[in-house]
Amino acid sequence: MNFIQIVVESFRSMLANRLRTLLTMLGIIIGITSVVLLLAVGDSMKRFIAKELEQLGTNMLFISPGGDRAQQQRLRNGAQPALTIRDAAALNELPSLAGAAPVLQGGFNLAVGNENASKTVHGVTPAMFKIRGWKVDKGSAFSDADVRASARMVVIGRKIADQFFYKQDPLGKFIRIENVAFQVVGVLYGEGKQVDGGDLSEYVIVPITAAAANLVKVQFPGNVHYVVAQGRSGGNLRDAIQDINETLRDRHHIKIDQPDDFRIDNLASFAETAQKISAGIALLLGLIGAISLVVGGIGIMNIMLVSVTERTREIGIRMAIGAKPRDVLLQFLTEAVVICLVGGIFGILLASGAAAGITATGKFDVIITLRAVIVACGFSSLVGVFFGFYPARRASRLLPVDCLRYE
Repeated sequence: MNFIQIVVESFRSMLANRLRTLLTMLGIIIGITSVVLLLAVGDSMKRFIAKELEQLGTNMLFISPGGDRAQQQRLRNGAQPALTIRDAAALNELPSLAGAAPVLQGGFNLAVGNENASKTVHGVTPAMFKIRGWKVDKGSAFSDADVRASARMVVIGRKIADQFFYKQDPLGKFIRIENVAFQVVGVLYGEGKQVDGGDLSEYVIVPITAAAANLVKVQFPGNVHYVVAQGRSGGNLRDAIQDINETLRDRHHIKIDQPDDFRIDNLASFAETAQKISAGIALLLGLIGAISLVVGGIGIMNIMLVSVTERTREIGIRMAIGAKPRDVLLQFLTEAVVICLVGGIFGILLASGAAAGITATGKFDVIITLRAVIVACGFSSLVGVFFGFYPARRASRLLPVDCLRYE
């Protein structure tokens, strides 16, 4: 028998027992659906994390006061760990950095008319807009001249604008922050979680000098809460960290045997950790789907063994008229693979429908990739071969005389 005849006979045998074939195939359909859908969810999760990290900027560094616990010895000697606006200005001159910007922030009450709410206010310099990739949808950001003049102006997020100005044009209007009037000069574009946990659409941004003069109280003039720095594109971030470390230690007069009085957090390391975690979760999801597919494969082995027993006389007749053991083996093995492949096709279609339904909710995009389809089809074929081989081999080793005597 040639291969085409074997495939035709396989379909004929499957159609002769439609209900049994369908129930056997159901296990494979569920398994393939699980594998494809869970692989797609894992891939979508990795893309989502990568997208979020890209928005935050993986070449960003956050420098904050306080370092190794051993610095407590220096504190007992009267030293106070701190970062200043001048520190940020010095870092801004480093060739390994694209820029550095200081930040003062705090929670304050905002009010417009009868509407009021407590929000975090960020005091920054114009350099922060470039470093963090903030874009202004309406109006404009404040300038370096505004910072030097301690101008009481504010750039707000879209949700803040909608909440306090009821979707009217907020430009030129005033919003009171702790009873100090700030004029709205711009509205930020976009929304989404930022590295500090806040939502971009709820940001309230003022010149850092205005924040220091009117809102945020610090121990010494010029102190800031932290500094955000950005590594130069294409540069080595480790070199940038080394430059920052040397510059700040020199400015803070820290001796060689003394610990740092500042801490540098590398967002790239967070990104690597997040990617490893997401890859592990994606692998775990794929394994969960594979387990359900193996269960379906065991069902196929069981049914194929029953089929061999039921068709013992048919096997004997085929061998008596010239069929070779390998022909019998190929026929039963092909039946198992065909059941898995057909079940795999239905499973892929079902998974695609489920993915489209999840995506339609707008909360999470699940895309069935070509890789997931190839993996599912390949795995389905392997399951058919693996779990179908033993029944097929058992059928091929039957003796024609014993088969013809079988009742």
